Amino acid sequence: MASLFSGRVLIRNNSDQDELDTEAELSRRLENRLVLLFFGSGSCPQCQAFAPILRDFFVKLTDEFYVLRAAQLALVYVSQDPTEEQQDLFLRDMPKKWLFLPFEDDLRRDLGRRFSVERLPAVVVLKPSGDVLTHDATDEIRRLGPACFANWQEAAELLDRSFLQPEDLDDPAPRSLTDPLRRCKYRVDQTARGNRSPGSGSPPEPKGGAEGGGAGELF
Repeated sequence: MASLFSGRVLIRNNSDQDELDTEAELSRRLENRLVLLFFGSGSCPQCQAFAPILRDFFVKLTDEFYVLRAAQLALVYVSQDPTEEQQDLFLRDMPKKWLFLPFEDDLRRDLGRRFSVERLPAVVVLKPSGDVLTHDATDEIRRLGPACFANWQEAAELLDRSFLQPEDLDDPAPRSLTDPLRRCKYRVDQTARGNRSPGSGSPPEPKGGAEGGGAGELF
């Protein structure tokens, strides 16, 4: 995927506008991820209406406030703005993890031709291989929200490295959230039932003798 931007600079949408200008930096941000190419413009009313939806979609998949692990997702804003000032204004309220091309880079327009973008806004979804998964996901994002990602992840056969089994565990992972509670209760019950006086060879008889309780009564 990083090969799409080989020899180019991508900029992070943070306050320092950090530049990713080496193959290693591009690879770290883009490899083994689904990459969204967002074609938009601050002068486009439809883009202004869609931008908050896309921002919410991206944040709910990548911000640790909403998810335990950020989704393997990257977004590159491919500006179609007529001026750099409009591009900066459009990006001002967008997530800091978004990436964008410098305004002077002609690749902004070349990508539009390469992926046959005919209208704005448009969101092209790329597999980690660089192949197109969806030519325009704007309607899908509007309808389904973050649920889109699971569909794309399966279709792209994305290698999910977030859920590899941990190694050298002393105790296997519980089968459910309540399993540790059940195991703890089981140990307590076993201790209570096995709490006999020292030297006793058999459990104490129930109070009242053998006739004191019914056959199925456990407590």
